[in-house]
Amino acid sequence: MKYHIEGMDCASCIGKIETALKRMPGVSDVQLNFATETLELNLAPDAPTQASDIEKTIKSLGFGISANTGQQTVSAIDIDSDNQMAPQDKRWWQTQKGKQVVGLGILMGSAYALSLLFPAYGIWVFAIAVIVGVFPFARKALALAKTGSFFSIETLMSVAVLGALIIGEAEEAAAVVFLFSIGELFESIAADRARAGIRALSSLVPKSAILLDAQGGQRNVPATSLQVNDLVLVRPGDRVSADGSIVQGASSLDDSPVTGESVPVAKTMGDNVFAGSINIDGVLQVRVEKTAADNTISRIIDLVEQAQASKAPTARFIEKFSRYYTPAVMAIAALIIIVPPLTMGGDWSTWLYRGLALLLIACPCALVLSTPAAIASGLAVGARRGLLIKGGSALEIIGQVKTVAFDKTGTLTEGKPRVTNIVAFTQQYAGSQGKDKVLALFASVETGSSHPLAEAIVSHAEAAKVVIPVASNASATAGKAVHATVAGRAFAIGSPVYAEDEASISAEQQTQIEALQNEGKTVSVLFDEQSRAVLGLVALRDELRDDAHEGVAQLKAMGVRSVMLTGDNRLTAQALASNLDVEWEAELLPEDKLRLLNEMKNNSKIAMVGDGINDAPALATADVGIAMGGGTDVAIETADIALLKSRVTDMAHLIALSRATMRNIHQNVIFALGLKGVFLITTVFGITGLWIAVLADAGATVLVTLNALRLLRFKGAPSMVTAPKVVK
Repeated sequence: MKYHIEGMDCASCIGKIETALKRMPGVSDVQLNFATETLELNLAPDAPTQASDIEKTIKSLGFGISANTGQQTVSAIDIDSDNQMAPQDKRWWQTQKGKQVVGLGILMGSAYALSLLFPAYGIWVFAIAVIVGVFPFARKALALAKTGSFFSIETLMSVAVLGALIIGEAEEAAAVVFLFSIGELFESIAADRARAGIRALSSLVPKSAILLDAQGGQRNVPATSLQVNDLVLVRPGDRVSADGSIVQGASSLDDSPVTGESVPVAKTMGDNVFAGSINIDGVLQVRVEKTAADNTISRIIDLVEQAQASKAPTARFIEKFSRYYTPAVMAIAALIIIVPPLTMGGDWSTWLYRGLALLLIACPCALVLSTPAAIASGLAVGARRGLLIKGGSALEIIGQVKTVAFDKTGTLTEGKPRVTNIVAFTQQYAGSQGKDKVLALFASVETGSSHPLAEAIVSHAEAAKVVIPVASNASATAGKAVHATVAGRAFAIGSPVYAEDEASISAEQQTQIEALQNEGKTVSVLFDEQSRAVLGLVALRDELRDDAHEGVAQLKAMGVRSVMLTGDNRLTAQALASNLDVEWEAELLPEDKLRLLNEMKNNSKIAMVGDGINDAPALATADVGIAMGGGTDVAIETADIALLKSRVTDMAHLIALSRATMRNIHQNVIFALGLKGVFLITTVFGITGLWIAVLADAGATVLVTLNALRLLRFKGAPSMVTAPKVVK
């Protein structure tokens, strides 16, 4: 069952609802997301608890509830049938808490005016204002107590206010109710600001599309109704309505809503496009490849929502701490009320007043909110920069990482090998024409193979307009070589290690192979399987990403060690690692990567960055797995974090964001506890009273939230100006 919950102002509200629901028979797997205001639970079909019981319980706690249909929902208690306004579209005075503050303000002003006109009855007028004002909080405190939350802030406030009323401090009690209501309103406004990140993402999802029919006709349809293989028109200035591929037209597209990349990307026929991207200058026809529920922006929103629902270790610790903290403070307040009058002859009225003030100071709202508010802001700003973080735990741990292990191909490099050298051996293939003949044979044998090196060789031959002869009897020796028959002769293409066993490689040829490998190039050897003669070489190199040098330099400046792990040969790995100035391990199988990661994990937290299916086990093994956004779906799903822009420099931004978030959390915790400590001392010594206590509590909660929102201005890690080394 799924519901939309309204009225949650801080993370402690989650505990109140979860505690109440878990006590209901047949209810299980309760998951409540503060950031998105969504509730999911399982209800046993034969349970005595009914759906109406769940709604009634949540309403009794003072929260709005409505069935979540996947579309914009409205509150069951805050919105009447005459005003179907979405909660986030309301002004503060239009909300339930806003109306309560306005009503209490009018009541307080009236009480003050009447007390001036009728001084003898002033205390009674304020008493009425207190009773009317505290009634909603007392009713909520009673409902919370019945459902298992005995030590709520509403309980603390109600006890303090009623106690003040009993000892004759009616005017101050009225001020406490009014200030507490203002604090609740501020919390509500701040919480809504914190949720703005999700709403901003949701607003990127296109609402409509121009569907093209078989006859070329156009009609507007909801984007949610599009099906796979539908054809849609995207005009200049429109948002792309679905994930798909361009079948007609060319244009520049602003992909920043999806990847965070600010520079428009030129795309033409056959290129993929994302729902939510903005078409800048051309008319496109796009074939839909994913439905609205499965497109990239929807998946990002789902992952961010799931991430905000998962609690960081620090958040779990603080929530656990607050469960013991609140009853402990109530016990201390009781001792402050009882001990001085009994042991030191203190005045009962004075110490009762101070004990009640202590209850208000002890409210844990600011402390409980300190972590989730910062985590939510960190996740939101990360998503906006193309850093898709799948949970508060991943955001927290990545800042503690001391070693980052990079896969080479597709991570530090572009993942698109290019032919750099063609070498022809024997006189039959001498000269430039000989090179063309060697290239033609290479392309012929490699035709049909899906290996990236094979595709690069065939593409190079096609670009050079070389006539590629037809091959037959094509086969492959897994991981070692490909074989085919061309013009009646059996040829094979393999690595130098394989060719050394199967062909006759001269010392001169071996020297040439090693020279190419020392330049960071991958060498493929073509030989005649019958005569064992080596006919030629093709060297390819997967170039480093443009930002690889800066990304590694930024990590080094932050005290983070970089290690390159690759299955490529040692000479190629050494050349690239020397260029980047990183440690390296080469010729690794997937199980070798796991072994190395487990060894490195013994010394410090480690992150693994990869992009391929073979990287998935390593991504899952590392403390934090990070996938390049252009990688395989398997890698992205396995990883804890996805870098949608596929930039190496985003690793430094990610670690900097985590560290900034943790600093923010520490600031919030120190501020919340420090402020409470100061006012606890001043209250015990009679320096501050009830209204100052509640003002301090409300102020701490608001300031903690505003401090967390500062993270939304995160600028990233400092850039490093580096001069890349040249591989000779």
